[in-house]
Amino acid sequence: MNDKLIIAIDGPVGSGKSTVARRVAEMLGYTHLDSGAMYRAVGLKALRCGVPLDSPERLSELAEGAHIDLAPREGKLSVILDGEDVTEAIRAPEVSHAASVVAIVPGVRHPMVAEQRRAGEQGGVVMEGRDIGSVVFPHADLKIFLDASPEVRAGRRQRELEEKGEPMEFEKVLEEVHQRDRRDREREMSPLVRAEDAVVVDNTAMDAEETARAIVMLAKEKASAVAG
Repeated sequence: MNDKLIIAIDGPVGSGKSTVARRVAEMLGYTHLDSGAMYRAVGLKALRCGVPLDSPERLSELAEGAHIDLAPREGKLSVILDGEDVTEAIRAPEVSHAASVVAIVPGVRHPMVAEQRRAGEQGGVVMEGRDIGSVVFPHADLKIFLDASPEVRAGRRQRELEEKGEPMEFEKVLEEVHQRDRRDREREMSPLVRAEDAVVVDNTAMDAEETARAIVMLAKEKASAVAG
């Protein structure tokens, strides 16, 4: 029997999903799969190709023809779009916005979800996003809903932008966080919701390492229960 779990981590922007999921995967010896990176890659391709973000048909065609691979390299996850490493390029603010728009298009989500399921079906993966436990892997062995106060999440996002040399006033970042929350929760397809059987981990007062250790403890408990 395969004792490697499928761990799904969902949560809003700024909750630390990527950092925490990467650390959890490292601690467990699992593979980290960043579902959001796939939508960012589609958003990047749309911007580069001049495809209007308000054209679902063209965005769907674009997604169907995109070749996106998530490849672990030197301890980090590299995002390969049509043979090009776009790991850094997909983190630009304009790409983040484009990703949140293309992610609500059914014709974009269908091929991305299929690819995510294929990548994680064997277990031994930590996948994070906004609908992993509710849509992509509804039967995941362990589901985590990671959350924090909007102010703390905005502060994290602001520091992230500053590190990239793209400073932004806190009030503007906070407003963007509120807007992103509304978009994610109100979208018709795969909205951001907490799966009924997800464990809520509020890391408002926790750093990434503390959060990761708490999730690893939950994972080990689940693995023991499955094995027993």
